Amino acid sequence: MIRYRKPGYDDPMILQLIESQLVPLSHMTKKELDTIRKDIPSRLQRGVTLVASSENDDRVFAFIHFMMHGELLYIDMLAVASTAQRKRWGARLMEHAEHFAATRGCTRAKVMVDIGNTTGLKFYRKLGYTVTRIIEPSQCYELNKNGLI
Repeated sequence: MIRYRKPGYDDPMILQLIESQLVPLSHMTKKELDTIRKDIPSRLQRGVTLVASSENDDRVFAFIHFMMHGELLYIDMLAVASTAQRKRWGARLMEHAEHFAATRGCTRAKVMVDIGNTTGLKFYRKLGYTVTRIIEPSQCYELNKNGLI
């Protein structure tokens, strides 16, 4: 099931997903990653976080965190546990985020994907996102999508 994040309760599982699924793909230095780790709690308060969890034990196995700025939906983080990948949870979370944002006036979306994350790049392209540029300093692709659900 997909639901809103329960602050405090879901956060340890979200942090674990960040460490296991996102950090290994990053090109950041240890110092940069440590700074970002410290900022994650305040980051989660600034946007909307949806989680996918089992109805039986309520354990989070996927999440999406996003923010809206005027007409722009910015996908900040999306992670799915390796045991839940290839089961459409990422796509479902994206659909929820895009629908949420579209009903609040967003018409376009943006996401950053680490260079080398071919799986993530393929995933977002399949959802209609296109690469608009490469950001060399952070070694990321910037992808955009016009016309949300």
